[in-house]
Amino acid sequence: MDEAEVIEVQVPVDPAYLAVLRTAAAGLATRLRFTLGEIEDLRIAVDEAAAMLIAGGGKGPSGGGIAPGAEMTCRFDVTEADVTVSVSVPGTGRLLGTDTIPWRVLNALTGTVSTRESESSTTITLVKNRTDGND
Repeated sequence: MDEAEVIEVQVPVDPAYLAVLRTAAAGLATRLRFTLGEIEDLRIAVDEAAAMLIAGGGKGPSGGGIAPGAEMTCRFDVTEADVTVSVSVPGTGRLLGTDTIPWRVLNALTGTVSTRESESSTTITLVKNRTDGND
């Protein structure tokens, strides 16, 4: 795999669909021959990022103002060395502060965590690298 392979999954902005994103993350990490620990770390990190966006920075489990029927997009950019996961929801102002426990969890589970807000959406991006020696 010379270039990044891109897989995009869209699900309703609803906690009931987080299992779909967790399963996709685990399946892709398995394909890259991540260790069991790395697979679990990525699975939990994707779940945590998506749950944070659904909750909307503490605005409630209903999505805090996300329109009914809105969709969450989870994009996986897969290379031989890593997986970059970008989880996006419609709307802005949905992020918790970076000094919170969920942010600490994301940083501990992945190599890199970043956020972006556009005029129409909020995105959390995670990068999980394979450890050396998994060839």
